[in-house]
Amino acid sequence: MNIIPTPLEGVLIIEPDVYHDQRGFFFETYQKERYQALGIVQDFVQDNISFSKKGTVRGLHFQITKPQAKLVQAITGEIFDVAVDIRPESATFGKWTGIILSEENRRQFLIPEGFAHGFAVLSDTALFSYKCSNYYKADDEGGILFSDPFIGIEWPVQNPILSGKDQKYPGLKDLEPEQLYLPG
Repeated sequence: MNIIPTPLEGVLIIEPDVYHDQRGFFFETYQKERYQALGIVQDFVQDNISFSKKGTVRGLHFQITKPQAKLVQAITGEIFDVAVDIRPESATFGKWTGIILSEENRRQFLIPEGFAHGFAVLSDTALFSYKCSNYYKADDEGGILFSDPFIGIEWPVQNPILSGKDQKYPGLKDLEPEQLYLPG
């Protein structure tokens, strides 16, 4: 397994070992002891699956008082996945990093607590999986407008398909520190 750091501390690209033969391939999507030995120590408690069509943008989402680390990957299709630092005291506050995740590259993206998360679907459809380190609470969800010019994410989609909720999120600068990331 290969771990690749990103410009944002704690955000990692993970390339799992994939075993191929005449039948296809096999890889472990998560093995707690192996990941912990590589410094990925989050305790994941919830798994989610999302299915979306081309041009969909989901995010930017986060939990405020019950923050979640996420380990994400594309099961089918291809997505552009993004993490945004929303820790008000961080030197990289408001900075983002993104990666292509696909069924071909089988990469994973580790997004620690204190980051907003979003993705855009590049293929006709995509099945997206993510492990979370805390339980989702609807009344604790926060969000930032995906196209916030202060953040300046270079989304590789035109005229994205958005939920009503995602269209109405404020920009990062419009949120007070207590509306962002409150470490537990």
